[in-house]
Amino acid sequence: MPDSKKEQVLKAFFSALQANIPVGATLVRNQIVPTRIPAGGWVCLGDGDPGQPEFLFSPPTYIYDHSAEVDVVVEGDDQAARDALFDTLTQAVGSAIAADRTLGGLCDYALGAAPAPVELEAPGTESMKAATIGVILTYGSSDPLA
Repeated sequence: MPDSKKEQVLKAFFSALQANIPVGATLVRNQIVPTRIPAGGWVCLGDGDPGQPEFLFSPPTYIYDHSAEVDVVVEGDDQAARDALFDTLTQAVGSAIAADRTLGGLCDYALGAAPAPVELEAPGTESMKAATIGVILTYGSSDPLA
């Protein structure tokens, strides 16, 4: 059975991220943040929520503004280096979106939102900087389950 339109769009976006995330960073999909962040940073595409679609009657089409999420986490005690790596990774996400906003024609438009970074500290670990980047993927499907 072929992938649903939602899965096709998410896989295409993941491939765009793979092409833009720097070597050394770890890119995953739908995983929780590990206890140790790789030196090159950690980026995770979360499937998010397709939301309630608009419906067009002729031909029957469900139009989604799918809210996906890209988590970016970096770790290190050198604040300048941590901030630089975080900036590099968030720019890479932006580059992945801007490179092809239609994801090869699967999507009407992809749009990212500016991240709101937070500093995280836990006893016995290096300081972390993290943010979730919201990405709206607009696409149509003839069936909400296909």
